[in-house]
Amino acid sequence: MNVIAQGALVKMPAEIGPQIRYQLKLDDQLVELNDYIGKPIKLTYQGQINCTHCGRKTNKSFAQGYCYPCFKKLPQCDLCIMSPEKCHYDQGTCRDPSWGEQFCFQSHYVYLANSSGVKVGITRGTQIPTRWIDQGAIQALPIFRVETRFQSGLVERIFGEHVTDKTNWRAMLKGQVDRLDLYAERDRLMDLCQPGLNELENRFGLQAIQRLADAEVLELNFPVLNFPEKITSLNFDKNPVVEGVLQGIKGQYLLLDSGVINLRKFTAYQIGFCA
Repeated sequence: MNVIAQGALVKMPAEIGPQIRYQLKLDDQLVELNDYIGKPIKLTYQGQINCTHCGRKTNKSFAQGYCYPCFKKLPQCDLCIMSPEKCHYDQGTCRDPSWGEQFCFQSHYVYLANSSGVKVGITRGTQIPTRWIDQGAIQALPIFRVETRFQSGLVERIFGEHVTDKTNWRAMLKGQVDRLDLYAERDRLMDLCQPGLNELENRFGLQAIQRLADAEVLELNFPVLNFPEKITSLNFDKNPVVEGVLQGIKGQYLLLDSGVINLRKFTAYQIGFCA
């Protein structure tokens, strides 16, 4: 095998099309991964992790690529990023108010996606359709546009009483996902959530919580030759060498004949790629 690229691992960029195209990103080097499907590849962890924010060498990665000091102080690592309804900006305790104003005080979308069955989620407009690709969703439908991240979290929490906000990653990777009528799911959930939605609309105004009645379902097609019958999870922390024939890519996972690996989990790891 030849060394194709090496450097700090970054979340795989992906481009939507008839079939999603992925790139492996190691520092500034980009490898067209779809070209290696059906071929043997090897990724080697070189024993070093550098914080994706400050560059400091760290023995452990926190929150997908940060050292512990950055994890504890950066706003993008705060609890409210995963649970936006817990935003504490108005309490004056945001870790970085200027960052919060830029990141959180912009339009967000609440959506339904089909990754391992229907789920609810939120994303910024700039992350459409990237968010859905990263989740391995084969379908997605925006249902609300709201003014802030906090509001999106409140809408998501209402829907979360009736539908999951999690992906069953094992089912997603086995390809055991049937296409759904997301329009029907949207209408069903809207009826169930109507009382809570009315309260939010009264609280923030109709312009802040906008229903997207005319949005269309986006269909996504991932580059997979063969889905695994059994899921074997590969991990650079347990074995620094991951190799096998690349069977496909879905979400942020590589599907090899030897197992599957979530590359996003190992952001900031120094990796070598051979093929």
